[in-house]
Amino acid sequence: QVQLVESGGGSDQVGGSLRLSCVASGHTVSRLCMAWFRQTPTKSREWVAFIDRENVTRYADSVKGRFAISRDNAKNTLFLQMNTLKPDDTATYYCATRGAAGGGICVPYASGYNAWGPGTQVTVSS
Repeated sequence: QVQLVESGGGSDQVGGSLRLSCVASGHTVSRLCMAWFRQTPTKSREWVAFIDRENVTRYADSVKGRFAISRDNAKNTLFLQMNTLKPDDTATYYCATRGAAGGGICVPYASGYNAWGPGTQVTVSS
């Protein structure tokens, strides 16, 4: 079972940048599907971005062109670089993986993931 822990959340103003990190343990992430989701108290968990076993990346329309997902295999860490932040980006951000059973293939919905971090809060103020 993969364990995930996010960090890097915080507060910033509109137009600012934040970089989230997710350290994995229990499994090498280099060949796994890894993803970022976010959730607010009034909305269900929303897919943000994923990176598959071939390092192909995909993004939700709401963050395309502003966010970038990447990973450092040597550090077993997933990143989310968030630029040009907007108030609608305010949420708790979660790192997730489909684990070895997922075959390194990604899907853009939360029910397809079986390991989650505890989340990190991002707040964007105007």
